Amino acid sequence: MADQPEPRRYGRGLFLVTLAGGLSSLAWGKAAWSHVTGVVSPIAGAIAPILPTQGWRIYTVSDHMPTFDPATWQLKVGGLVETPTTLTYAHLRALPRVEQISTFHCVTGWTVPNVHWAGVRLQHIFDLVRPLPEAGALQFVSAEIPYVDYLSMPEAMLHDVMLAYEMDGKPLPREHGAPLRLIIPEMYGYKNVKWLAGINLVPHPEDGYWEQLGYDRDAWVGRSNGYSS
Repeated sequence: MADQPEPRRYGRGLFLVTLAGGLSSLAWGKAAWSHVTGVVSPIAGAIAPILPTQGWRIYTVSDHMPTFDPATWQLKVGGLVETPTTLTYAHLRALPRVEQISTFHCVTGWTVPNVHWAGVRLQHIFDLVRPLPEAGALQFVSAEIPYVDYLSMPEAMLHDVMLAYEMDGKPLPREHGAPLRLIIPEMYGYKNVKWLAGINLVPHPEDGYWEQLGYDRDAWVGRSNGYSS
């Protein structure tokens, strides 16, 4: 694997939960890994007993995981659209439901095959907000501040990209980004933004949280971040 650029900065309170065979949903990249290896989250002891052992590991970039209240949660969709929209959890669940099975790839080398996801396609969101012609990309804003990332419009319209609210037949767990996360199986996990709070349509992609630390903007599995098929 090729050397990665030295990370330029880290979010305040950066920490890592690493449990052997434990749960995770975000892929940390190789450059930052050496800086956080061995740092244990203060909440690890509290959550370890309830974590299933299915090959996942948990990584976060702040000092806590966001919480979810279905009565108050909102997803704000705006930017270059005709009709900015705020979706409640009930409204989100009322949109056309889709399901898929796909493999989750971490840029550090581990994978979890055959993950069952359920949620909505971005096209269903576009039908509500009606993107303007100059909208060429999407900014995904996490409730885990300061995490953001971007997809170009063609990337967002890939057939298996979805906004997932269920995982393996159950509501999305907190550690996997409840109540809503981005799923793009063809890219490494750091692009699969958890704890979604907003989507903004913008003219073009920019560098997200991990790209600002040296990771590839287009995180294609097997073809980016020093990997080659």
